Amino acid sequence: MSVTPRKSTRKEAEPSTSAESTEQGAQSGASAGSVRSIKKYPNRRLYDTQTSSYITLADVKDMVLACQQFVVLDAKSGEDLTRSILLQIILEEETAGVPMFSTQALAQIIRFYGHTMQGLMGNYLEQNIQSFIDLQGRLAENSVANLQQNPLMQNFMGGYIEQTQQMFAQMQQQMSKQAETLMGSLGAGLAPKK
Repeated sequence: MSVTPRKSTRKEAEPSTSAESTEQGAQSGASAGSVRSIKKYPNRRLYDTQTSSYITLADVKDMVLACQQFVVLDAKSGEDLTRSILLQIILEEETAGVPMFSTQALAQIIRFYGHTMQGLMGNYLEQNIQSFIDLQGRLAENSVANLQQNPLMQNFMGGYIEQTQQMFAQMQQQMSKQAETLMGSLGAGLAPKK
């Protein structure tokens, strides 16, 4: 009795591309703490190579919330699409429910793109968010009942505010130095030649 081979459908064929098979082989030899790999196909579907299954954007959001390390790669080109997927999650969160950013805040962020201070602003935001996360963690250690009467709460908030002010002052100093350098080079270029 002969068995006829089953024809594979497109959905079954996508995950078994040669590039992905190579990566899965490499991942199997990697340590348990390695970065999880997700493939994005042209049909906009996401394939989790760790679980060998298709996942949704909501699943990726759950991985972010669980602080799991992952990378999203284009299935054909291998291009890193992680930032694009994270921005897509932020966009969905901002449009569904209560947004975190006001229209003014978004406009200000957009204005920094292409500006000489773009890198500094990104660094400032990242440090400020990390400071806020650290503060949140310390506050979570205290009971809610003790927060209002606990002098540690005042110290935490004071420390956070002081750290934020220091970062802002550093940013202002760097902006001032860059402005001086820019004005100096502009002045030298505009000075009359003898």
